[in-house]
Amino acid sequence: MSKVSYYTAEGLKKLRDELNQLKDIERPKASQAIAEARDKGDLSENAEYDAAKEAQGMLEMRISKLEETLSGARLIDESVLDTSKVLVHSTVKIKNQTNGMEMTYKLVAQSEADLKTGKISVDSPIGKGLLGKEVGDTAEIQVPNGTMKFDIIEIRRD
Repeated sequence: MSKVSYYTAEGLKKLRDELNQLKDIERPKASQAIAEARDKGDLSENAEYDAAKEAQGMLEMRISKLEETLSGARLIDESVLDTSKVLVHSTVKIKNQTNGMEMTYKLVAQSEADLKTGKISVDSPIGKGLLGKEVGDTAEIQVPNGTMKFDIIEIRRD
């Protein structure tokens, strides 16, 4: 059973584009590389053939993973989401109680997560700890080196 994940239209398009790229362009290239390596003779001592087969296996594994992800992907209509609580695709401004540092994160599906752009996975410890919280709440989040406390300052939809 595939796991359901929620995506923005942009995130879903990105996944579909990557899958199409792998199937339509990379897969034929991998088959061609295997055919060329096979034409070079004895397969038992042909490192090029082994490498091409391994690359094809990795490619097929990635295609399979993307297909599985897409089968459980659901598009979110952000206009109907409650803005009073932290949900998937909420942008949340939090303040670390320990050092007073403020951070802003957008909670997204795991495959859309990118810390450099402020997007964290709802499956991450911080993402899970923020879900369901409201402005003014304190989120106590268990991280590998202890418990962190964050005040929820702002919740918005972008």
